[in-house]
Amino acid sequence: MQEQYKALPLVNNKEQQRFELEVDGYTAFIEYKESGKQVILIHTEVPEELEGKGVGTAIVEKTLEHIESNQQTLVPLCPFVIAFLKRHPDWNRLLSDSVKKD
Repeated sequence: MQEQYKALPLVNNKEQQRFELEVDGYTAFIEYKESGKQVILIHTEVPEELEGKGVGTAIVEKTLEHIESNQQTLVPLCPFVIAFLKRHPDWNRLLSDSVKKD
């Protein structure tokens, strides 16, 4: 994650079931659902104005840190998150057992 995003807070918008990261007045988000201790990441969206600036990577990383700190497991359905995990396999430690079997 780029240094400029490290201090930005990740917002867990439970009402809309999405994690949000505000950058330069724009909001990137990851939609999720929770099932017990599993967090199912469904869709990542980064505003056009922020594309190519590392915001997508920052929100995924912050979301994974949140999942880990809450002792939850990950079910990645979002193609962007899946691609991130392929580039950063150390985060696979968060994968739910149901995902590991597939």
